[in-house]
Amino acid sequence: MKIIRIRDHTDFICEGAEWFHCKWGVSKEAYEESMKESFDNERSVPQWYVAVEGRKIIGGAGVVENDFHNRKDLKPNICALYVEEEYRCRGIAGELLAYICDDMNRMGIATLYLITDHTSFYERYGWDFLCMVQGEDDSDMSRMYIHNSSAQNV
Repeated sequence: MKIIRIRDHTDFICEGAEWFHCKWGVSKEAYEESMKESFDNERSVPQWYVAVEGRKIIGGAGVVENDFHNRKDLKPNICALYVEEEYRCRGIAGELLAYICDDMNRMGIATLYLITDHTSFYERYGWDFLCMVQGEDDSDMSRMYIHNSSAQNV
C-alpha cells in the first residue's frame, strides 16, 4: 500500500473523483474541480490523497476549507476519509491521517479539524474532541475534532 497526493499524480484525478463520488454521493464534478484546484495553484488547500495498491484505490481523504458545517472559523478540515471495507482494521485510516497531517504541516498548516459521528476512533490517532457543530442539512449535532501537529512535536 502506498499513499499518494493527487496533486503530484494528476493521472488519478478522474478515477479519484469517481471513487470519492461513489463513497460520499457528492458530484464527481465537484471532486474533479477541487482536485484540479489543488494542483493549479500553490495554495495548501484543497488537497486530496489516496491509498493505493498498484492502481487500485483502497482508501482516501481530502483537506478542504469547510466540510459542510456551521463553524466556518474551524478550518481547514480533513474530509471524506474512507477505507474500502475489505481493507479496514489494517491501520490504513491512521496512516492516511498521519500522512495528511505531516504533509499539511510541511505546507505551514499545523492545525486541522474534522467532523464526524464516530466516538473514540480519532483519539487513537492523536485527535482531540473540540466541540459539537451543526452540519449542513443535519438535524443532529456532530463531533468536531482538532489535531495540532506543532503540539505533537513539542
